[in-house]
Amino acid sequence: MENSSKNDSLGLSLNKKTMATISLVLILILAFIGVLTQTLPRGEYQIVSNDGHEAIVDGTYTLLEDYKMPIWKIILSPILCLGSSYAGAGVAIIGIIVLIGGAFLILDKCGILKYIMATLIKKYSNKKYVLMATVIFVCMLLSSTAGILEESITLVPIAVAVSLAMGWDSLVGLGLSLVSIAWGFTAATFNPFNVVTVQKLADLEVFSGLWLRLLIFVGVYLILFFFLYFYAKKIEKDPTKSPVYESDKALREKFTMADAEVILANPNIRKGTKAFVTCILIDAIFVILDFVFGLGGALSLPAMGILFTIGGLLAGHFAGLKGKNLGTSFFQGAKTIAPAIPLIVFVIAISYVLNEGKIMHTILYELNGAMQGVSPYAAIFILFAVIAVLEFFIGSGTAKAFLIMPLMAPLSDLVGITRQSVVTTFCIADGFTNLLYPTNGLMIIAIGLIGVSYGKWIKWSWKLFVAEFAFSALVMLFMVAINYQ
Repeated sequence: MENSSKNDSLGLSLNKKTMATISLVLILILAFIGVLTQTLPRGEYQIVSNDGHEAIVDGTYTLLEDYKMPIWKIILSPILCLGSSYAGAGVAIIGIIVLIGGAFLILDKCGILKYIMATLIKKYSNKKYVLMATVIFVCMLLSSTAGILEESITLVPIAVAVSLAMGWDSLVGLGLSLVSIAWGFTAATFNPFNVVTVQKLADLEVFSGLWLRLLIFVGVYLILFFFLYFYAKKIEKDPTKSPVYESDKALREKFTMADAEVILANPNIRKGTKAFVTCILIDAIFVILDFVFGLGGALSLPAMGILFTIGGLLAGHFAGLKGKNLGTSFFQGAKTIAPAIPLIVFVIAISYVLNEGKIMHTILYELNGAMQGVSPYAAIFILFAVIAVLEFFIGSGTAKAFLIMPLMAPLSDLVGITRQSVVTTFCIADGFTNLLYPTNGLMIIAIGLIGVSYGKWIKWSWKLFVAEFAFSALVMLFMVAINYQ
């Protein structure tokens, strides 16, 4: 077990500079949205309840000339938003990451993470790219079918540690975990949050048109794999070319595997690792049940937080961390992840101001108007842009679907786009932008864990976004050309 004097370097830790930079960006975005609520026309559509979600009634948009959001509400939005309907998912994420922070410090302190790394290195040291290909495929498959996304935050530290041990950098670890999960949303096949929901709203047979979505999955998988493959090869050849070379030095020292054989031979650490892995496998069962019964994360998200915590505590106990030391370690780990909480609150506040300011429906109304009277080829790109813009403000794919599909489904009939094409375009645009904006809470936490600024993240990933957009553009043109059903 590691010396207690090193405790400050254990577990998850958020880079303070990265957190400060992203906080400033979010504050500026919040201020900009606040200005829009005072300058743009305010208006709204009539809203009806559909399966517990709000849906817009087309043709009912009216201006609210006498309404303007009070400035004091904009200023106090980070507080007011916590009592609003927009806070549910954000509060759940806060709770989960705090629990995960506590569990990870125990896993790190007891050598469980190193045991997992040593096992993988021993098995895959001579076929590391087989490991890369497999991890990308599994992560993409989980999100493409079961729709997991928030759960991916648990994979980031482990993937980063393994990536460093394989001679790559922390950005590759991020690619193997969060990026792979997010890109699986782009290549959705059975995803209940976008495919199922959007097809129901578009009055299509659920899972129809699967053949093209399977081809899209293959295409997206190959783009991501080769992007990470060639980048990892470059880093292996010259580690100094990594944008995170300096910040990774501390992580490499922390996760050095010089004592790998000693760790693998320790029966207590082995027992603790088995307990942790068992809890993770049980969590996978809850993910499957959530998908089968269409519970929308209501089962898998709480299960993840609870089972990850139980797994961490059991692992620490079996590995030799007892009583008060176990509890103290857990709370110390939870404290290290707490700086992420204000960031999530600011993300919630942005949605709160946008909706309370009554400009979201105005934006939808204008974008909806832009699609009328254009060719099907231009219209499908406008639809892509609409969804991509909305992603900046509304991260939930299901919420976006209920918000815009009552408008877009009938409009697509008028401009010559099949509803099946609308469904697939929605999936592509929703997944494509998941990791693009600083308003995505998971993304900012993930890059904060590895000490990467938002600017550096975009600088590293822009080629991947360009390649993905080029592929998406070809798919959208193809769908229009064949009248995809």
